[in-house]
Amino acid sequence: MKGLAMRNLEESKGDDRLYRVRHSLAHVLAQAVLEMREGSTLGFGPPIEDGFYYDFILTEPLTEADFPELERRMKKILKKGQRFYQEEVSLDDAFARLDEMREPYKREYAQELVERNSLDTLSFYRNGPFLDMCEGPHVETTREIARDAFKLRSVAGAYWRGDSDNVMMTRIYAWAFADKAALDEAVTAFELAQERDHKKLGRELDLFTFDDEIGRGLPLWMPHGTVVRDELEKLAVELEFKAGYERVATPHIAKGSLYEQTGHLEHYKESMYPPMEVVEETADGSSIRESYMLKPMNCPHHHKIYAARLRSYRELPLRLAEYGQVYRWEASGAVSGLARVRMLSMNDAHIYCTEEQTKEVFREVIAEYDEAYRILGLKEYTIRLSRWDPDDPKGREKYVDAPDDWARTEAIIASLLDEMGIDYEDGPGEAAFYGPKLDVMFRTVTGKVEQLSTVQLDFAVPGRLGLTYVGDDGAEHTPYCVHRAPLSTHERMVALLIEHFGGAFPTWLAPVQVQVITVSEHFHDYASGLVRKMRANFVRAELASESDTVSKKIRDATTRKIPNLLIVGEREAAAGTVTLRRYGIRQQSTMPFGEFEIALAKTIKSRALEFAVD
Repeated sequence: MKGLAMRNLEESKGDDRLYRVRHSLAHVLAQAVLEMREGSTLGFGPPIEDGFYYDFILTEPLTEADFPELERRMKKILKKGQRFYQEEVSLDDAFARLDEMREPYKREYAQELVERNSLDTLSFYRNGPFLDMCEGPHVETTREIARDAFKLRSVAGAYWRGDSDNVMMTRIYAWAFADKAALDEAVTAFELAQERDHKKLGRELDLFTFDDEIGRGLPLWMPHGTVVRDELEKLAVELEFKAGYERVATPHIAKGSLYEQTGHLEHYKESMYPPMEVVEETADGSSIRESYMLKPMNCPHHHKIYAARLRSYRELPLRLAEYGQVYRWEASGAVSGLARVRMLSMNDAHIYCTEEQTKEVFREVIAEYDEAYRILGLKEYTIRLSRWDPDDPKGREKYVDAPDDWARTEAIIASLLDEMGIDYEDGPGEAAFYGPKLDVMFRTVTGKVEQLSTVQLDFAVPGRLGLTYVGDDGAEHTPYCVHRAPLSTHERMVALLIEHFGGAFPTWLAPVQVQVITVSEHFHDYASGLVRKMRANFVRAELASESDTVSKKIRDATTRKIPNLLIVGEREAAAGTVTLRRYGIRQQSTMPFGEFEIALAKTIKSRALEFAVD
């Protein structure tokens, strides 16, 4: 399972020159903003993968309409050839300076740096009239920066320090590259990505919606979006059946005590919905108060299915699968379209196995992932081995404290990846609290790197719940549990696929697979008969409105990105043929309807990405 290599900030840091340019431009932007909005306050302003950003508390709002004036001021600063000077300042002088500058957020961060690293000085950089607390590095002079190789991109809100309890700042993003050609390429790619944004296409294609009366982050799936969900679940069910999974179904809630036992409440309480307190009557007429919670993950329920009876080593590996609905209290600032929601339908499965079986289970799961991605046409991804970080000062809060188990399970996964020749990135500090995992990281067409799928090795929770199996030695042993979700969640996967296909889904996945268009109402009976035949074979076919012209019908179908149009008129009705026009292809072809049916059935059954007529 090898994906394409992804660039990241560390790689751009390796290009020291470009990193310095981006960092210096962030300071130039801040200087220009303070000229336009005097008295504004600074947050962070780092280089990022394709440019830089800076956060501000503004005295007056700035919008993208202000970008031309901001860019003009930035270019004027560059032309001046301002030099960047570093100053190492004692702590007393540094805090006095930040107070004088009226930069409370910089001062807060400075205090944390000093306490965390036992510093006795702080670094500042000055260019022209602008002064910022900063470690650098920067270019020597602003004349070294090409004036045609950067461009302001967007304005967004960002919480100070990424914490939704903190003040919301204004973040200005910008591109910056080595030359104009690289900048133009990035801008063109961004504009294409904007056209493919899943939130935009979701509205246009009537796939999903949100409603304030329902709540933020709680998607309502429209009929067309539900088709895509159902097709993905059907794919998952078929792949899991072939791999020997058994499907289960579990409630949406459970007692809070279950999540206390598993450790999820301890580690994920901030991401869980608050408990529902209820009073229940007992058999003797007394009452007890119970606390129930919406489930944030399926694994505790699956563990209880495993524990329902005594298990033998002969049953292992035992594979339990469910497209289970879970609920997580994502922070308001993090909720975004389908990519970050508060209701998730998880392509979940849990595999209970012995330690000796673990490596082979992982090997089989990786093959499942490979097949699913091949069917969906997904290729641009990398693998991250997410490990615990024993040096993390909050490690005891984040992870199960079992160094020997961490070392053993991480070694199992790393050795398998090496055996399979799979390149992977190291991810210290990215593990689940109960064990290491493999994360599949995709670069979307919008340029973001997102974790889509995961496979996790849990050495801790089965023991907490007392899960056992009887081994061939007659004694009871604790199984390992492998958590896997190749298709991620409906929400995140649909978001990715909308953008990946630009809303033009392949035939098997399309909400409407075939639309029949008549050149006049005289051929309604023939066209209606074709639709009935296709729907009898479970093809999602429809008849276009007869009140519009042929050209308007085709334009509407193209806007809706319907993959296959059948145009019928006098010639087709007489000969029992259809004229096929495919989305995005000008060339049309006429063929017997029976021939089209065979090709359509083959395309859908094989889940082909392209429609092929033999």
